[in-house]
Amino acid sequence: MNPIRTLVVDDEPLAGKLIASYVEKTPFLELAGLCLDGIQALQQIEAGKANLIFCDIQMPDLTGMELSRLVSSPQVKFIFTTAYAQYAIDGYKVSALDYLLKPVSYKDFLGAADRARAYFESLGSAASSGTEKESVFLKVDGKMIKVNIDDILYIESVKDYVKVHCADGSVLMSLASLKKMAELLPQGRFFRVQRSYMVALDKVTAMERGRIIFGKERIAVSDQVKDDFYKALSEKNIIFV
Repeated sequence: MNPIRTLVVDDEPLAGKLIASYVEKTPFLELAGLCLDGIQALQQIEAGKANLIFCDIQMPDLTGMELSRLVSSPQVKFIFTTAYAQYAIDGYKVSALDYLLKPVSYKDFLGAADRARAYFESLGSAASSGTEKESVFLKVDGKMIKVNIDDILYIESVKDYVKVHCADGSVLMSLASLKKMAELLPQGRFFRVQRSYMVALDKVTAMERGRIIFGKERIAVSDQVKDDFYKALSEKNIIFV
């Protein structure tokens, strides 16, 4: 795997230079640049200069959160750095890979960088093989856990977390959003049937009165997406009459 092109974004020059120095001494990272504001960073990202962004949250003109919302590509991921712990949950809501509290030690930086490497390796292996990826990495209890996509039945949103329900009955809870999960999972295999649930289409085997049956769980399909849901099922050769 080639080094991950990494952009550092921080309106505090000293803080930015510290993170940039960490990037330069990490073998699997390549420093693509150091930006002092979000607008400059957005230009660099749109030009394809970087895939991994270490980004401060509180910045003038364009905050780190606002910047990340403008970048939707799964090929670009953010790791936030900030002095304020209350922003941690917001960071995961916008699909950040990790969150680092300032002052950032190299040990904590390297842990976040390793998680980024695992993520990009999963993308790279799927692309190089010509097949869709078979697993995703989820942060569960502070650890990155590899989950086989084929094992996932459905995903439930619970406040700032998601519960990933698997075929073996296990449930993994991760600080993430359904939007983030949709970005991680292969397109066309999962469908968001309502605000709080996303289901694996090929695992839908029984329905009752507009509700999907997974064991004891009954998941209602929203009226707004019902037609699209049945169309998606039919494309998988799954038809309910």
